[in-house]
Amino acid sequence: MITTKQSRRTFVRRATVSALGFPFVSSLTSAALAADEPRKLGFALVGLGGLSTGQIAPALLKTQHCRLVGIVTGTPSKIPVWKERYHLADKDVYNYETMGQMANNPDIDVVYVVTPNALHAEHCLKAAQAGKHVLCEKPMETSVEKCEQIISAVKKAGKKLAVGYRCQFDPNHLECRRLAQEKVFGDLKMIEGGFSRTISATEWRVKKVLAGGGPLMDVGIYALQTCRFVSGAEPIEVSAKYGPVNDPVKFAEVEASVSWEMTFPGGLKTTCRTNYDKGGENNFQVTAEKGAFGLNPAYNYNSSRGTRSDGQAINLPGVNQFTAEMDDFAQCIKNNQTSKVSGEEGLRDVRIMLAIYESARTGKPVKLA
Repeated sequence: MITTKQSRRTFVRRATVSALGFPFVSSLTSAALAADEPRKLGFALVGLGGLSTGQIAPALLKTQHCRLVGIVTGTPSKIPVWKERYHLADKDVYNYETMGQMANNPDIDVVYVVTPNALHAEHCLKAAQAGKHVLCEKPMETSVEKCEQIISAVKKAGKKLAVGYRCQFDPNHLECRRLAQEKVFGDLKMIEGGFSRTISATEWRVKKVLAGGGPLMDVGIYALQTCRFVSGAEPIEVSAKYGPVNDPVKFAEVEASVSWEMTFPGGLKTTCRTNYDKGGENNFQVTAEKGAFGLNPAYNYNSSRGTRSDGQAINLPGVNQFTAEMDDFAQCIKNNQTSKVSGEEGLRDVRIMLAIYESARTGKPVKLA
């Protein structure tokens, strides 16, 4: 009779002999396991400001399908810190003039553009010309023409394009969209929203040549996105006005605040606000035939929560929105799918924002195609 202990000893001895006789077996097994693991797509970050440093790069470490393999910066003093923190080699570091050399780096699959708004086209075009997929922070650009240039260049390169609408990956934003689309409270009647923050006079955001506009381009776009994303519809008319300017020196080039209304097919109306003079607004409320729901706070990086008029909470477990955004884009690339936050989606927001500026400037409503 063979005991369990004897059987175990026999198995170990035979395994040892096999490994000694065929030393390549273990290495083949390791290679096979490695081959089964899905390859993580290499991301290069363009622009190492606060968003890349505090949010995007740390989020990359949490992704399942991505890894940080390159950086592009115009500030040499940042390079040693990033190289040490993310184990980057000299070959992984570029500046804005050498971005084209990324074409020779097969480790880089995706270029994530995180530079000021009015520089997005320049850097997206360089990434596309280097043969890389492009993920661009919102707003996609500051003009329709430049957005179209980006879309055309990425398409010509045979690559994928996405825009950084992180809230479309937030569980509570998705829940609000579900409530609206399934008409849990009936047809939508009104959406009100706002997002504001204070800025200093030394930020690039007060320079039109870099920002393209004021708070509308920066944070107001979140409220605009909410109206479109939650309703699943496109506005047909906008009406807007600028707010008072308390600091004419700081706001010599961009607006300090703007509010706007949008009309949608079927009678849905929306009212939104944004400003750089004071912070604190970070919410939206959806009113329907038989109730209401919304989020407050709505636009924080990693958390949102809200309520429904029937007393239920909207408080699903949060996710790292940047992690979810990048993993989703990686999956779109691997599966040859179009991202739900495509370049065309970014273009739509820019068209509407420019119409908002036109209405605020002329004092007249603007029709949208």
